[in-house]
Amino acid sequence: MAIKLTESAAREIKTIIEQQELDAETICLRVGVKGGGCSGFSYLLDLTEQSRENDEQFKEGGITVVCDPKSYLYLNGTTIDFKDEVMGRGFVFNNPNATSSCGCGSSFSA
Repeated sequence: MAIKLTESAAREIKTIIEQQELDAETICLRVGVKGGGCSGFSYLLDLTEQSRENDEQFKEGGITVVCDPKSYLYLNGTTIDFKDEVMGRGFVFNNPNATSSCGCGSSFSA
């Protein structure tokens, strides 16, 4: 399995890369988790030029996605989407490993 990006998520990430005038050839999307949030873990997204030797690495929609091994245990099989709706705008995580998630969708428990 892998970490997947929907077309709308990949498009939004490319837009952010352009707006921040970053080099699309060298930039990666770092995906991870950290302890905290209302359900136990919070999702992390970051644009970086740094990938680490032991990172899991995937190419999705023209975006290089990297994830550290510990976070990957929780994120394997996750699909990241981007929603732009009346009630809110942002990235949405569809994580099959989450046993529950908070109402805002930015944290989960496993």
